[in-house]
Amino acid sequence: MSSWRSWHRPLVLFSASMAVVAVVSAVGLVVDDRVLVGAPIWAKPLKFSLSFIAYGLSLAWMLSLLDRGRRTGWWAGTVVAATSAVEMLIITGQVVRGKRSHFNHQTPFDETLFNAMAVTVVILWFATVAIAVLLLRTRITDRASAWAMRCGIALALAGAAIGFLMTQPAAGQRRGESPVVGAHSIGVPDGGPSMPLTGWSTTGGDLRIPHFVGMHALQLLPLLLMALLALAPRVARLADERVRLRLVLVGSGTYAALFALVTWQALRGQPLIHPDGATLTAAALIAGAAAAGTYAALRAPTGPTTHSSKEFEVAA
Repeated sequence: MSSWRSWHRPLVLFSASMAVVAVVSAVGLVVDDRVLVGAPIWAKPLKFSLSFIAYGLSLAWMLSLLDRGRRTGWWAGTVVAATSAVEMLIITGQVVRGKRSHFNHQTPFDETLFNAMAVTVVILWFATVAIAVLLLRTRITDRASAWAMRCGIALALAGAAIGFLMTQPAAGQRRGESPVVGAHSIGVPDGGPSMPLTGWSTTGGDLRIPHFVGMHALQLLPLLLMALLALAPRVARLADERVRLRLVLVGSGTYAALFALVTWQALRGQPLIHPDGATLTAAALIAGAAAAGTYAALRAPTGPTTHSSKEFEVAA
C-alpha cells in the first residue's frame, strides 16, 4: 500500500479544510437555531463537508497508485479539489446569509451563485471521469484491489450524476419564473417530514438517497476488499487472490443493483422506509443473488492457492 505521503496533496489539504468546516458546522448546529427548508441551517454544510472528506481522501489515495498518466492525474485531482472548494464556499456563504444554496433563483445574485455551483459540479464530474480512465489503465498487482477501486469510482460517478436529475423543474416550477427550480424530493415538496440525521423524505421519493449510495461506493468497495484481506490470515479461502476477486465482483454487482433499486424507488416517489411490494420483491431478489454469488465465489475450485503480498501496490 502506498505511503500517505505520496497521496495527492491538494486533495489531502482540501479534505483537511473540510474537517475544519465540519467542526464549524457542528458548532453552528448548537449555537444557531435557524431552520431552512425544514432542516437546521448548518446541517447541509456539515453533511457536505463530511462527505467531501471521505471523497477527497479516497481519490488522493487512488491517485497515488497510478503507474502512468501521473501528471494528468495530478491536474485532474487538483481540479476536483478546487471545484469542490468553490462549491463548499458557496454553500457555506449562503448559510451565513440565511439563503438556500441549491435550486435558488430568487434574486439575480442567488441565481448566479447556484449557476456557478452547477458549473463546478459538472467540471468536478468530468475530472473524476478522467481519474477513472487513468485507474482503468493502471496495472495493479492484486486484481481484487484493482476492481474494488474501478467499480467504486464507476458507481461514484453514477451517484454523482443523480445530482443532474435534481436540477430539473419539479411540479409547478418554471424556469425563469419560479424562485426555486429543482428539488431533492419527488412527489412531495422539499422540507416536509424527514428522517433524522440524513434529512431524507419520509413521505415521498428522495434523490439524495441514490446520490449518497452511489457516491460512497468509492469508500465502501475498497473497504470490503480491506476486510477480506484482514480476514485472510484466519480464513484459508480468502488467502487466495482469485477468491477475493470473485467476492469483490459479487459485492460490486450487489452494490450496483442496490443503487439501481434505490434510484428506481426514489423516481417512483416512494419513501425509503415505506417500500411497496415491488420494491421488497426486488430487494429480496438482490439479496438472494448476492447470497448465491457469495456461496459460488467461496466454493468454486481455485487450483493452487494464489497469494498476493503486495495488495494495492502498482506494478512497476
